[in-house]
Amino acid sequence: MNGRWVAGNSFTLLENGEAFFPRVFECIAAAEREVLLETFILFEDKVGQALQEALLTAARRGVQIDITIDGYGSPDLSPAFILALTQAGVRVHVFDPSPRLWGYRTNLFRRMHRKIVVVDGKRAFVGGINYSADHLADFGPEAKQDYAVEMEGPLVAEVHQFARAQLLLGQQPPGSRFAQLLKRRPAPCAAPACTPLPAAGRADALFVTRDNVEHKSDIERHYRIAIRGARRRIIIANAYFFPGYRLLRQLRQAARRGVDVRLILQGEPDMPIVKIAAGLLYHHLLAAGVKIYEYHDRPLHGKVALTDDEWSTVGSSNLDPLSLSLNLEANVIIKDRAFNQHLGEHLEQLMADSCTQINSSDLPQSSLWVKLRSFFVFHLLRRYPAWFGWLPAHTPRLTLANKLLGDTHVDHINEGKAS
Repeated sequence: MNGRWVAGNSFTLLENGEAFFPRVFECIAAAEREVLLETFILFEDKVGQALQEALLTAARRGVQIDITIDGYGSPDLSPAFILALTQAGVRVHVFDPSPRLWGYRTNLFRRMHRKIVVVDGKRAFVGGINYSADHLADFGPEAKQDYAVEMEGPLVAEVHQFARAQLLLGQQPPGSRFAQLLKRRPAPCAAPACTPLPAAGRADALFVTRDNVEHKSDIERHYRIAIRGARRRIIIANAYFFPGYRLLRQLRQAARRGVDVRLILQGEPDMPIVKIAAGLLYHHLLAAGVKIYEYHDRPLHGKVALTDDEWSTVGSSNLDPLSLSLNLEANVIIKDRAFNQHLGEHLEQLMADSCTQINSSDLPQSSLWVKLRSFFVFHLLRRYPAWFGWLPAHTPRLTLANKLLGDTHVDHINEGKAS
C-alpha cells in the first residue's frame, strides 16, 4: 500500500470553483520556477481561458510548466488554445489520446482522473475539481458541488515527486527497465526543487494514489481501515457511490456497533444511472442503521469523508467501479482535529440545509422482485472489482499535444494570425 504518514502539514478546504479557481490561478501566475498540473477535464470556457492566462503569465517569465490532461475527459480543446500554450513554452501532455470511431470516444477505461497542482515544489492542491465553468454557481442548476484542499508542508514534496515521476513514466516505452524502476522509486529531482520542506502546520497526512499495476486498491483500503476503526461517527459525501462488498459490509457493521454512519449521495445527479445504482443498495444500508441523505441543491461531485475527530480524506476518487478498479486517482488523507472539525461542520450544515434524509418508508415495498434484485446486486459486489480488473490495462502513455495537432493545423493558425 502506497503512502506514508508525514507530519507538519497545513490544509485549507476549498469549496467549489468560487474558492478553488482564484487561489490556484493566483499561485500559478505568481510561480517562480515550476508548475505541474494534472486534470481529467479542461474545457475551453471562461474557466479554461482563465487557467490559460495564468499559465501564459508564468510561462512568459520563464517558469517551466507541464500540464497533463486526459484524452477522454478533455477531447475538444481547439488547436488555437493548445498552440497559444505551447508557443509560450508550456508542455501540454495528453493521457491516452485515442482516435474517435464514427465520432465516438473509444478510450472509455483507465482514465487519468487525478486533479493535482504543484507550484514551485512548495504548495500543492489535490481534490475533485476540474477546470470547467460547471464548477461555478453561475453555471445554473447543473453547477457541481465539489471540494479540494490546498496544502503546505513536507507532504508537498511527495506530491511533487509523484507528479514528476508520472511525466517521466508516461514518456517511456512500455515495459522498459526505466519505466519499471520509476514505478518503485521517486523520480529524480534536482535541488533546490526537492529540498526538504519545513513544517507548516500540525497535521499528519499521507498522499495515496490508485493505479492499475502496484496500487490497485490502496484508496479503498484506507477507507476500510478508517471505517473499521471508527467509534463515534462516519460521514461520507461521494458523488458516484457503488462500492465493493467489503466496504459496504464494514459500513453496515459500523452502524450495527453504534457508530453514527451517514452517507451524502446525489439527489439531483448529472447522470440518472448514478442515482439508480446507489438506490439498489439503500435497502441493505438502511436495514443496518446507515443513514442516507440525498443532496438536492445541485449535482454532487465531491469525494470527501471523515471519521470520529481526526481522520479525513479529500481527493478525486469516487466509490464506484471506475474509480476503485480502473481510473488513476489521488487522495490526501489527513489526521488533524481542526480540519476534521471544519469539514464536519460543513457537511452537517449541508445535510441540514440541502439534503433530504431517506427512510425505509420512502423506498418501494419489499416485494419478491425487490428482494431478489437487492440480493443479486449485493452479492454481485463481492466480485466486481476483480471482474473490472480483467479489462485491459496499459502503461500510461503521454503524448505532447502539439504533436497531435499536426503541421496543417499549425500552418492554418499561423496564416490566420498573419491575416
